[in-house]
Amino acid sequence: MSITVRRDGIAGTRHIVKIRAHEFPVDPGPGAGGTDAGPTPHDLYDAALAACKALTMVVYAQRKGMPLEDVEVTVDRDDSEERQGTYRLKTSLRVTGDLSDAQRAELLRVAGKCPLHRLMSEVKTEITTDWT
Repeated sequence: MSITVRRDGIAGTRHIVKIRAHEFPVDPGPGAGGTDAGPTPHDLYDAALAACKALTMVVYAQRKGMPLEDVEVTVDRDDSEERQGTYRLKTSLRVTGDLSDAQRAELLRVAGKCPLHRLMSEVKTEITTDWT
């Protein structure tokens, strides 16, 4: 599967991301020379983690027959030391449903093992860049 990002016009910083049949804009905020016409790449990275945690909990709860109703995952970013090699993400979970303390603890454990959490923290990523 390929993801394509193409500049939206000749001027400006707004780009359009295409993933399968989905399209959405990305753009840095005014402080970085953009117009804030969409999320930044860092926003997408952080949002991917939140989405993965939410989806992982929902699918797990469905499989286990847990009465999970609503899920909300909030990600707070601390990029103050990113240039020194540390990028901190704090995730907070909110769930509703008639869940026992044991089920809530199980969902918290599962959220901490979602595929993107593991990818971001345990896997070496190799990236190559070349001309097409």
